[in-house]
Amino acid sequence: MTPSQGRSHTRRASLTLLTALGTLAGAALTGAAPAGAATGTTIAAGVVYRQYDLTAGAGVTHVHVLAVDLTNTRVRLGLLHAGKVASRATITQQATAQKAVAGVNGDFFNITETQHPGVAATGASVGPAIADGRVLKAAVPTGQRFGPELPPGTDTDDVLGGSADGRARLDSLALTGTVTSLGRRLPLRGLNQYALAENSVGAYTSDWGGVSRARAACGTDSERAAPCSTRTYEVTVKQGRVVSASATPGSGAIAAGTTVLVGREAGAQHLKTLVKGDRVAVRYGLAAASQRAYRFALGGYPVLTGGKPLPGLDTRTSAVRTAVGIANGGQRVLLFAVDGAPAYRSGLTIAEVAAALKSLGATEGFSLDGGGSSTLVARAPGAAKVSVRNHPSDGTERAVPNGIGVFTQ
Repeated sequence: MTPSQGRSHTRRASLTLLTALGTLAGAALTGAAPAGAATGTTIAAGVVYRQYDLTAGAGVTHVHVLAVDLTNTRVRLGLLHAGKVASRATITQQATAQKAVAGVNGDFFNITETQHPGVAATGASVGPAIADGRVLKAAVPTGQRFGPELPPGTDTDDVLGGSADGRARLDSLALTGTVTSLGRRLPLRGLNQYALAENSVGAYTSDWGGVSRARAACGTDSERAAPCSTRTYEVTVKQGRVVSASATPGSGAIAAGTTVLVGREAGAQHLKTLVKGDRVAVRYGLAAASQRAYRFALGGYPVLTGGKPLPGLDTRTSAVRTAVGIANGGQRVLLFAVDGAPAYRSGLTIAEVAAALKSLGATEGFSLDGGGSSTLVARAPGAAKVSVRNHPSDGTERAVPNGIGVFTQ
């Protein structure tokens, strides 16, 4: 058997197996909802799982969808996370630890640091993150993000979140904060981020974890791979006073009630004026463009707004994807993941993802991390824990920093 025949044989076998399992085949990417998409398996009251085939530009692919009815007061969405910003775990592990009934992987993240020898990747996500109303982190500069090229007009502040009224929404969350010391007030430009803006000061709290903060001073606002800055300084503040300082960013767990300030270039020069015992006040928050309060939020980028695909979406690169659709004014959410099995790994373009979400009734759509990260989990009826429903393209689940969890009472 030749390699091409082997691939064809695998593809036919996979198609046969999925059809035997009740796969819904042949859905188009535009127009009415895909054939059979109205049927599925009830995971819990208000949560339905379904899978079906889509014929896309690169061939037939297979998708998995969780439809979540947020009008059901016993159902909510929340942030899955690995415990610390700079840490990773599989979505199965995160969902099990947090007792979610279903979920998908989340934001793009700092997965590698091949451009900066000696600097470890942090595993921290790109965009803002809020869990249970608590701000965990802010977004890295757009030029420092990992992931595909962003559509025009979008940036790393873009989020999908659950607002205080229980609805899912697309929004933008910008960091607001100050560092006040010696009668001077300096803008805070970072919070638990793997990359800081040039000439800035960022804050790291116990939510960061113990991973080295050295990556914070690498790259520039426009080039992720640019060399690390040699002009750095770090100050540790405990109970409002400076307790220590260092010429380079450090590592190790940060105690509750302690804040580590990291500065680069002009920000480092400002921190160098502080000495042990000086009073320092650090304040921060995330301000929504809509001025709404969010119970949870995570980063990614919008692909569909007002029922229309964003201009400039990529139509050439097909890949395994994870995305979220929002319908019925935020009262219905569609968690969407492409299967990574060899028969379907050609996947979808971002433009096709937007069309697929629209065909399911979404008016807003949001792209999350894809490729080997794409994972959708859900409990089987009667099961105590979630299981993976798609086939991750790495062959096993990838550890990721966060995701979207479905929780029921």
